Amino acid sequence: MELIAEKKDKIVIKEKIPYYLANAIRRSVNEIPIIAIDEVEIKKNDSALYDETIAHRLGLIPLIDENLKEGEEKTITLSKKGEGYVYSKDIKGDVKVVFDNMPITYLEKNQELDLKGIVRKGVGVKHAKFVPGVLFYREENKITTDKSLKEKIERITGEKVKEEGNKIVIFDNKEKEITDLCTGIAEKEGKEIKVEETGEMIISIESFGQIDAKEIFKRAIKTLKDNLNEVSKKISK
Repeated sequence: MELIAEKKDKIVIKEKIPYYLANAIRRSVNEIPIIAIDEVEIKKNDSALYDETIAHRLGLIPLIDENLKEGEEKTITLSKKGEGYVYSKDIKGDVKVVFDNMPITYLEKNQELDLKGIVRKGVGVKHAKFVPGVLFYREENKITTDKSLKEKIERITGEKVKEEGNKIVIFDNKEKEITDLCTGIAEKEGKEIKVEETGEMIISIESFGQIDAKEIFKRAIKTLKDNLNEVSKKISK
């Protein structure tokens, strides 16, 4: 496995795996349990937004509490009055808000927002608010086109290309995809271009903040293994 790029909230790797396995790992991300505001009781809402919209926005605010177990609950409160924005940092309770400055709504002078929320642990297959991040993938491409396009492709894509006779070869195997860009350049210049799949898979994992991107990938693989073991046990009975 080759690491192409790594940040706390995003990693990009290259691995020779079939697309159906990459897709199975992608789907398993939605089975990683995380916490979110699952239920909201709005006592007062003078803002321009409907109660349902406020509740929806609250549910999508990333929270952290590694100690909260499935079936347990925690309570948060939010009380704000007066002109100005209501942000995620205004949430009070025994959970950590990942991003402080996520806007929830705006209050005019003398307007008020007062609510209580219940935090629970859940999984993305039940509701999108429990999704910890996204995983997407594409196959690595080998791009072959006319040598006369070398300078233009290098300048626009920022990638170095390899010369092979009167052709140039570029491998689309970095964090940013360049196949469509190269195809567009070739078509505009009236040159032929050949795109071949190499069998290598470029996999990107992005975190919403509750779990590091690398940990999302590890937990997704573990979840997939556990599910396969469970299927295997049922089949063997």
